[in-house]
Amino acid sequence: MSSFLQIKIYRGKFIAYMVFVVCIGLALGAITCAVLLDQWVQNSRNEASGAFTRVENTLQNDSERIEAFMQRVYSNSGLIADVQYFLGNSAEGYLTSRLHDSHYNRPLLSFPEDLKSFLSNGGHGDITQVSLHTSFKGNVVQFDTNGNTKFLFNLPNASTVFRETIGEGFFYRKKLSDPKQISRQLGEFRFLVSSERIFKTLQNYRLSNAGAVTPSGEVYLIAGSDGKAEELISRAAADERDHGFLRTGLLDRAYFVTFQSTQFDYKFVSMIDMAALVRQKASVLLIVFLIVLAAMISVLLLIVYNLREDANFLRRIINSIGRAKTADFAPINPARYRRNEYGMIARELDDMIHQLDKHIRTNYLLKLKQQETEMKALQHQINPHFLYNTLEVIRSFALGSHDEGTSDAIATLGGLYRDIVKYENIIPLGSELGLLQKYLKIMEFKYPDRFYYQYNVDEALLTLPTVKFWMQPLAENFFIHGFNQANEFNLLVVNGWEEEEHFVLEIVDNGNWISEERLAEIRNNLARGDDATTDSIGLRNVYTRLHFFYGEGFHMHIDNNEEAGIKITVILPKEAA
Repeated sequence: MSSFLQIKIYRGKFIAYMVFVVCIGLALGAITCAVLLDQWVQNSRNEASGAFTRVENTLQNDSERIEAFMQRVYSNSGLIADVQYFLGNSAEGYLTSRLHDSHYNRPLLSFPEDLKSFLSNGGHGDITQVSLHTSFKGNVVQFDTNGNTKFLFNLPNASTVFRETIGEGFFYRKKLSDPKQISRQLGEFRFLVSSERIFKTLQNYRLSNAGAVTPSGEVYLIAGSDGKAEELISRAAADERDHGFLRTGLLDRAYFVTFQSTQFDYKFVSMIDMAALVRQKASVLLIVFLIVLAAMISVLLLIVYNLREDANFLRRIINSIGRAKTADFAPINPARYRRNEYGMIARELDDMIHQLDKHIRTNYLLKLKQQETEMKALQHQINPHFLYNTLEVIRSFALGSHDEGTSDAIATLGGLYRDIVKYENIIPLGSELGLLQKYLKIMEFKYPDRFYYQYNVDEALLTLPTVKFWMQPLAENFFIHGFNQANEFNLLVVNGWEEEEHFVLEIVDNGNWISEERLAEIRNNLARGDDATTDSIGLRNVYTRLHFFYGEGFHMHIDNNEEAGIKITVILPKEAA
């Protein structure tokens, strides 16, 4: 990391990126937490809605059972008569009236027993008390949880037994009319539905703080146990909104939702303390924080990686420019270029240096090698001994032959010298073959009726660019090492053809073989990168010049023929063409 932080522009970029990532991470974390809290609040609201619906359905079911019971009373004359005996009488008066009007041939119906069987549900129903009132007093039937029945007679209507509080429960009032005269009211039924039994069914709902609140402010606490919860529920019930937040402290808030009952005059209030909710869901929020933190660290590491790579490419660009200034074109390790501006610039600079190196090698070094070769050729290959021998052959030939041959020999020798001096360093391959042909024609004069040569080169190769004067040294090796004067048929063949990916040239003779040891030595000498150390041009000198010109696609192979002589194979890449 310190490598790119040392560069001012990257240091500024890293600080900007870090601030941006931290801000984005905090924003995403805050949004995620807000969404989660909203979802949890919504779940709490749904729980409260489900609990309220459950209470309303239970109250509605109890109301329907009471209506069914009233229909049962009015439809049964015996039962309505027992209700009238129970109304306003003491226990003795009720029993006496029942026995006085009983008949042996009819069953004796009991209003309390019918209540017990129809409404009490064996003590497990919601209706725990039924009272029958006159204008001043009332008689009561109560049911405990074991299904037992308790009677209270002649209690004043102002008795605490008939006190209508939400703590006791909800009262259903039904008028008792005279069956014979509907407009005449005999009394009033009061059915008490226990709040404890109604709200006990909400234990399976996840309610933090919940309660039922009457218009007078009386609170029945359904969930929650402290006085603060009751106070908050009262505040929520007094609020005109049906949901929202209440301030519970300096920074604390509580969410509430209220539902107005359609059965009775009360509000169902559910609340959730946000601080308690956060503590309850702390593990989930911690996971969200860790995920956001891991994402931020990952993004920062990716940014660090990218900035470091860009810094490395910048250093490579600066280094490439410095190498270009100092003409240092030595090959360096190839870079893994990235697909951005720095990578493009670095790739183009490296390619520029490579092209400069190639250009210098092709033009400058090749020119030096060419001049060196020409000097060596003038000093060693076409030395005075060679000239004297050639002139002697021409002289001898002139003595024993006709003038046309002498003229041809002199013209060929002159043409060879003239072409060597006239041609540029880079010439077509056809011109190089012409130089070789002039040299071989001179060798025909030197070895009449003992040396022959043959060309089999495709026309596609004749226009290929090549360096000057490299075939003659390869052909001369035949006359130095492989030519047998005792042999009446010494042959040199030059073949050339085009293949799919390259061009091939072969120089084949039928002279002497090369020993395996010497052949291995020659091959190793060609594979080495150093120049030849002998005074002769040699194969190494030719190989170096051609390799400079054609590059990596150039190859040269030397092998012994199966029958006789050697074969030199030169492979030229098509890219160079």
